[in-house]
Amino acid sequence: MKAPTCVKNEMTKAETNESESEPDPPEASDLKVIVANLEVDELEGIGPAMKAKLNATGIVTVLDLAVKSPSDVADAVGSDLTRATELCNKARAKLVELKYFDDDFISATEIYRRRKSIERISTGSKSLDDLLAGGIETQAVTEFYGEFGSGKTQICHTLCVTTQTSREQGGLGGSVVYVDTENTFRPERIAEIARARGLNTEEILNGIVVAKAFNSSHQELIVGELGSQIRTRGVRVVVVDSAVAHYRAEFLGRGTLSERQQRLNRFMHTLVRTAEVYNIAVVATNQVQSSPDTFFGDPTKATGGNVVAHTSTYRIYLRKSGKNRVARMVDSPYHAEREVIFILDEKGIDDPPEEASSSGRRKTSS
Repeated sequence: MKAPTCVKNEMTKAETNESESEPDPPEASDLKVIVANLEVDELEGIGPAMKAKLNATGIVTVLDLAVKSPSDVADAVGSDLTRATELCNKARAKLVELKYFDDDFISATEIYRRRKSIERISTGSKSLDDLLAGGIETQAVTEFYGEFGSGKTQICHTLCVTTQTSREQGGLGGSVVYVDTENTFRPERIAEIARARGLNTEEILNGIVVAKAFNSSHQELIVGELGSQIRTRGVRVVVVDSAVAHYRAEFLGRGTLSERQQRLNRFMHTLVRTAEVYNIAVVATNQVQSSPDTFFGDPTKATGGNVVAHTSTYRIYLRKSGKNRVARMVDSPYHAEREVIFILDEKGIDDPPEEASSSGRRKTSS
């Protein structure tokens, strides 16, 4: 039996009203554009005068405000900590409202689903990518530490190239900010790696923004102003080579240890928040020092103490082994602690020749 016409019309109206009242959420790409262009005066309580003060210190968008700590905001606008905390909370609440940030309480299932969409960048070596479960991860700080010549800067140079390749080639098609604290950045090496990988050297070099930090205060200022570079240049990776060098050189003796660790802690947390809020990858290198009280095993340990160790999401120790380099996963929330071998060649970071690997396996088995 046919349904009455009036019932059909009512059902059609109900469906139409439902579709009109609940519009589809914006696509992820559209949401990123909306959030990236959301200026601070969109928040309640921020007028022209407050906006001018925030803009003068590089805080232009709501994302920029979300990255800063309340103490940073208080220093920027000359207000008390309570007012600065209120502004930071409003920025976060706005991003939660736009579904850019998660709610305070969220199920592990939802986190697991979202982590499947985390982007990764190839290091140039399949074995090193395998150690990192697919490559350098966005929304995280990956630390490489080791003695001189272990391959830290070469990994950074290779990432400057691989990041700019397409997703099919292991990159993200984005540019790179290279914070150079030890005068180790060499464009000639970048050009060599790009040529060896069959890429246009001029385009690769144009996709790298180099910021040379002359002291720890300048280093902190550069990282604090990363927001504008990320917005305007499409930055997907920030490299800090190295993170601790200036602090180690400027704060000498036990009397300055407390101040050094406080400054370093603040700097590292800024890197963590920058990676999470802007959905980029942060790679930091670290120096090492010898531990004289170690009688057995490797006496080498990373500088920066527990501050750097606790803040880095993933921590990888590099060491030389003849012509090869060995990378060991030291600390990670979920990676296994194991070692892989890679080499340095004209491509930057690469895998050892298959013949050498197979011969090594034969010697081991014999």
